[in-house]
Amino acid sequence: MCVAALTAACSSSPGTSSRLFNECTWNRSACMYEGSYEPDEEAYAEEEARRLNKSQSIRLRSN
Repeated sequence: MCVAALTAACSSSPGTSSRLFNECTWNRSACMYEGSYEPDEEAYAEEEARRLNKSQSIRLRSN
């Protein structure tokens, strides 16, 4: 049921959403930002990545 809801949500939004989903799923580098960071943005992005990775590791270990 969850997959059906996700599929319905993706297919109901025209163009952009499903296109980005497919690009990011199959070619991760297509979704990478290549511009320069604003002041303190790089440190924030790195900290957020660490937080998300830790959260995902905990979630995977608990399953």
